[in-house]
Amino acid sequence: MVTLGAFAIIFTGQGEVLLSHRVDMDAWNLPGGGVEKGELPNAAVVREVKEETDLDVAVERLVGVYTHTNKDELIFTFLCRIVDGRLQLSNEADRHAYFAPEQIPVNTIPTQVEQVRDALLPGVQPIFRRITAPSIREILGVEKGRGVGTRNSAEKEGR
Repeated sequence: MVTLGAFAIIFTGQGEVLLSHRVDMDAWNLPGGGVEKGELPNAAVVREVKEETDLDVAVERLVGVYTHTNKDELIFTFLCRIVDGRLQLSNEADRHAYFAPEQIPVNTIPTQVEQVRDALLPGVQPIFRRITAPSIREILGVEKGRGVGTRNSAEKEGR
């Protein structure tokens, strides 16, 4: 079964991109997440951004559709603009920040850095790309199946 994901690229007027720092690992990523059964990816990205940031966004265009070489997963990345709301933290993000594309932190999910670069390409044609870079879980050695917001008991107790 193929897993679907939807992520938002949100730029400020100065060209900075919004990133969220994950609760479950020391990594920055674009706001977004899983597409629910029966949900369209463009609706999922609006819902996910609201859940993670409390921002209301409008989808402007599809940046690209991405798949990992060794995963049954399709990632839809959209260029979005903020229409309402104020940034708030959530159980999935402990920080939000805007970064110039050339100053994105090194612990940002590599495939999403590539997606930000794709959004900056001239033209409006979506990108369709197979991702060959390792996933963030592979890079950080995080076990598969540990969901966002979950920590082991030692981490919860501060050990």
